[in-house]
Parts: sequence; C-alpha cells; structure tokens
Amino acid sequence: MMTTLISAALLSVSAQATTPDNAAAATKLSQESKAVLRCSAAFALISYGQANGHEDALKWPDVTTRGREFFVRSMAQMMDETGLDRDGIADLVGKEAQRLADNGEVQKVMPACLVMLDSSGV
Repeated sequence: MMTTLISAALLSVSAQATTPDNAAAATKLSQESKAVLRCSAAFALISYGQANGHEDALKWPDVTTRGREFFVRSMAQMMDETGLDRDGIADLVGKEAQRLADNGEVQKVMPACLVMLDSSGV
C-alpha cells in the first residue's frame, strides 16, 4: 500500500493535472509542512536512485528504511492537516519530486533533510 503511494508520487502523478482542491491545499501549507513535503519527495527520489545504483544518490546515507518511514508518517500527518486523500497527497508529492528533479535541487536540499530526518526520531 505504501509502495503504491510512493510509486504514484514518482511515476504517474507528474502527468496528472492539479485539481483546484489540491492547489488550494498546497498554498495553505505551513512552512514546516512545505519543508516536510520537500524532504519526503527528496527521500523518495534518493531512495529510488540508491535502489537503482545512481551515483549521486549513493553519495548519501541509505535512506531506504528511515526515509520511507519518514515519508509515510509525514504524508499521513499531511493528510490529516489538509483533508486531502491519498491521491491528493500523491499529487502534491509528485509535483514536488518533479520540481526538485527538474531544478536539480535534490542534492541541495538533502543536508537539511537529513537533519530533519534525524530530529524526527525515525
């Protein structure tokens, strides 16, 4: 079930149109929630890269287990905060993952995301 959410966020969501409800929810996110969303997307991208042997992803500590747990917990909390369902959250994560990848920002955000991961207790 969680693999489905991650797969949807990384593979199919970027092709979907953002609904007005999702766009409104995204603009209402707190700065903290935006950071959590950004890091969740970054962990998913790095985990995918590590699983597929991508050199840039392998430079980072293994985030497969802890990153996934952070992702799952954070997205569940964001569902509660925004009222969005899984598809809505997957849309937000997918858009953020696409933005990070398109702008080459994954490597830039990872140091702060690792600090966030450590402070989360996951």
